[in-house]
Amino acid sequence: MSDLEHVDVLIIGAGISGIGAAYYLQAEHPGRSYAILEARGATGGTWDLFRYPGIRSDSDLHTFGYEFKPWRDEHAIATADKILAYLRETVSENRIDRNIRFHHKVLGAAWDSAQARWTVDVERADTEELVQISANWLFCGGGYYRYDQGFTPHFEGTERFTGRIVHPQHWPEDLDYAGKKVVVIGSGATAVTLVPSMAPTAGHVTMLQRSPTYVLPVPAKDTFANTAKRLLGDARGYALTRRKNIIKQRAVYTLCQKYPTAARRLIRKVNAAQLPAGYPVDEHFSPHYNPWDQRLCAVPDGDLFTAISNGSASVVTDRIVTFTERGILLESGRELEADIIVTATGLNVQLFGGMTLTVDGEPVELRNTVGYKGMMLSGVPNFVFAFGYTNSSWTLKVGLLCEHFCRMLTHMDDKGFDTARPEFPGGPTRPLLDFGAGYVQRVVDELPRQGVDGPWLMTMNYTLDAETLRRGPVEDPALRFGKALATV
Repeated sequence: MSDLEHVDVLIIGAGISGIGAAYYLQAEHPGRSYAILEARGATGGTWDLFRYPGIRSDSDLHTFGYEFKPWRDEHAIATADKILAYLRETVSENRIDRNIRFHHKVLGAAWDSAQARWTVDVERADTEELVQISANWLFCGGGYYRYDQGFTPHFEGTERFTGRIVHPQHWPEDLDYAGKKVVVIGSGATAVTLVPSMAPTAGHVTMLQRSPTYVLPVPAKDTFANTAKRLLGDARGYALTRRKNIIKQRAVYTLCQKYPTAARRLIRKVNAAQLPAGYPVDEHFSPHYNPWDQRLCAVPDGDLFTAISNGSASVVTDRIVTFTERGILLESGRELEADIIVTATGLNVQLFGGMTLTVDGEPVELRNTVGYKGMMLSGVPNFVFAFGYTNSSWTLKVGLLCEHFCRMLTHMDDKGFDTARPEFPGGPTRPLLDFGAGYVQRVVDELPRQGVDGPWLMTMNYTLDAETLRRGPVEDPALRFGKALATV
C-alpha cells in the first residue's frame, strides 16, 4: 500500500459536478490532497462531449451555475460554448487544472476497512497503462449516463435507408445538412433543441415523435437578472436572481404536481398562442401524462414554435413501422422522406462511469444499496456521489451535497474518525428516481433504492435539502463513524 500514490480525496469526473467538488474541497479543506481523474481529454463533461447544433442548457444559468461564481452573460438560457467557457474559467481561476489528470478511466475501486482506504484501478487511455491510486475518499462526479454510447432503439429496415443516420451524442463534424430533408426522431430536450437550430439551414426539418412532450417557451434573457446585475453588481445581482429562480422553479413544479389539470390547460394555452391558428395542439403537444411527471422541455424565446409557424419545421406524431430506402414508413401509411435521420432517442443511464465497487472483498450490487441523503450508499464507506435534481437545476443539489461532504470531513477531523458508513436499518424501499422518463425506466431495477423517510429519501426539494445538508447535523444514527483497524 505504501508504494501506491495516495490522495485524501479522489474525484472522478471533470465536469460540472467534479469541478464544483474540487472548489468546495479546496475552499473548506485546503490542507487535503486531491486529484481529479477524467476519462476524456478535456474538462466540461456534457458541455464538451455534445457537439450537435444548438446545444444549450434547459435550466437558467443563475441556478445551473455555481453559487460561488456569478453568471455574467446576459443570456439566462445559454449555449454550450458559453457554459463551457464558464466552467473552464472556474477551473483556471481556482487553479483546479493542476490536479486534473486526463485520459484516466476508473475501472474499479476496492475498500479495505483495515487500512480505511480505497485502492482504485485506473486505465490510462493515452499510454494503455493500468495504474493504481489509493484514496481515503471517493467522490463520483461523473454524471449518470454513458459517454461512449447513446441509446438508439431497434428500428426495422435501417440497413435499407440510403441516407445518413446520426445520433446527437456522436455528431459528425462533416455532416452537411444544408438544403436537406431532415427527420429528428424524438420529442425530448435534445429534439426540441435540434429542430429550430437546424431549420434555417436545412431544406425542412420534421420532428417525429411517438407521443408528445410538454414544451414551454421561456425567455432566453432574464430581464430581472440583467437589471439586478446592473443595479446591484455581479455578485449581489446574481445572488438575488438565484433566490428568485429557486423559488420560481419550486412554485412551477408544485403547481404542476398539486393542480395538474390546471397546469395542463395553462401550458396548452401558452402553446396555442405561439402556434398558427387551427394548429392541432392536442395531437402534437398534449402528453398523456401530467406536467412534471417527466421533465418539461424549455424552448428559449419559443424558437421551436417559430420554426413551425414559418414552415421550416413540422411535427408528426405517429409510430414507426420501418425505415425505407427514402425515409421512414409510419403506421398511418405515410412515408416521411429524409436525406438525414437523427435519432434523438435518449441516453444510456450508467452510474459512476460503470466502475465496479468492492468492500472488504465483497462486490457491491448497486440495486441492493439504499441512498443516504442522496449522496452516499448504504454499506459503502467513504464514498460520495453527485446526482442533481431532475425537477430543477442539477447544480443546486450538487452544491449542497459538496457543502455537506466538507462538513462531514470537518466533523471527522474534530472527532478523530477515519470512516463514515451509512447503514440502512431495514424497511420498505422504492426506486431511487421517481421519474417517468424512458431512459430512467429502462434501468430502474439496476439502480440503488431509496427509503420512504428521513435521510433515506432522495429528495428533489432544494428548500428541504438546504435545511438538511447545509444546516442540519452531520451526526445521524444511520451514519456510523469509525477508525482504521490497522495503522497505515
